[in-house]
Amino acid sequence: MNAELQALKERRSVRKYKADMVPQELIVQVIDAGLYAASGHGTQEVIIVAVTNKEVRDKLAQMNREILGTSIDSFYGAPVVLVVLGPKSNKLTPYDGSLVMGNLMQAAHAVGLGSCWINRAKEEFASEEGKQLLKEWGIEGEYEGVGHCILGYADGPVPQAAPRKANRVFYVK
Repeated sequence: MNAELQALKERRSVRKYKADMVPQELIVQVIDAGLYAASGHGTQEVIIVAVTNKEVRDKLAQMNREILGTSIDSFYGAPVVLVVLGPKSNKLTPYDGSLVMGNLMQAAHAVGLGSCWINRAKEEFASEEGKQLLKEWGIEGEYEGVGHCILGYADGPVPQAAPRKANRVFYVK
């Protein structure tokens, strides 16, 4: 089987990470792949914020936990959070951002990192606290969160794929 198709089948979400920081060059490679995601009309308006600062990462995790209503670390101990955001004014932001997230997760797998899509970015960055963070980061304009791509080294075996459900493909000839 083609190596790229095999990689698409093998990538799994990781929900337990080692505390080891990911080298900057791997983060850059993953982000670069995200920037090459398709975008509606080729607008390339989705942005990525790479958070490696533990204090900021923990603040995002706390905001995420409060929205989720839990006390667990919703980032599963991952040391890197890639926040994917897009302009509120672009109706394609959720779709374009989803393509970026997919590329980020596949690229992480390709360079030997674990990843997982964590939701609630939309709620986080709609809050006053989230808007303030964007301002502090120098991001101007009205942005909405699409997702968080957490990155790190898996702490334990990567899960196996669940069997694929039947009757999900229809051919019209």
